[in-house]
Amino acid sequence: MTITSHADLAGLQRIGRLVGQAILEMRIAARAGMTTAALDAVGERFLRRHGARSAPQLTYGFPGFTCISVNEQVVHGVPGPRVLQPGDVVKIDASAELDGLIADAAVTVVIPPASVAARRLEECASSAFERALRVARVGTAVAEVGRAVEREVKRRGFSVLEQLCGHGVGRHLHEDPSVPNYYSPLTPGTLSDGLVIAVEPLISASRTTVVDESDGWTVRTRNRSIAAHFEHTVVITRDTPLILTAA
Repeated sequence: MTITSHADLAGLQRIGRLVGQAILEMRIAARAGMTTAALDAVGERFLRRHGARSAPQLTYGFPGFTCISVNEQVVHGVPGPRVLQPGDVVKIDASAELDGLIADAAVTVVIPPASVAARRLEECASSAFERALRVARVGTAVAEVGRAVEREVKRRGFSVLEQLCGHGVGRHLHEDPSVPNYYSPLTPGTLSDGLVIAVEPLISASRTTVVDESDGWTVRTRNRSIAAHFEHTVVITRDTPLILTAA
């Protein structure tokens, strides 16, 4: 989606704030002994109270309101009876719709006590996002966003999950362009003024690919190394991108 009016921006800011606040509520609530279904319910109650609907449910018929992925699970984890354990690496991914507009964000939370490796991986995903934000400007090739993410991830000794990428968002949950987290000269596209994209480093502790779990939704690392995910919906400008999903 490309923003073409004040109404577009105002609407995206509304749903973006709600998504950011829902993730904050879930982050605060996450604790050992809690099921992923209970954590999902925290986000669902908040978003429904403000009139928002689950974008994964609307778009794909996803069985949860949000996606909650644990340890080697990367994305699209289905909330259920799984009980969170001390040291678990939990990816909270919320995307919601309000008045025909969608925002998408994610954060990685490590349930205390956190191992050094888990904390470093979590910090790397966030840092890679910040590096991407530095280059995401009008006129920049989409490939340069991936270059920025990949450089930071490699610098910290981790790996990008190349099969998963960021994307356009706004009217639909997944739109063009695809925004890879690695550099390729074959990546098409240039960032334009008002373009709305989800920038989302998806990384693992060691180099691997991803596979689908038997539930048909959850994506995990093939070698079962732990994974991290950090994401915001942003609007491209000639200066620093506008982060819509900041709480």
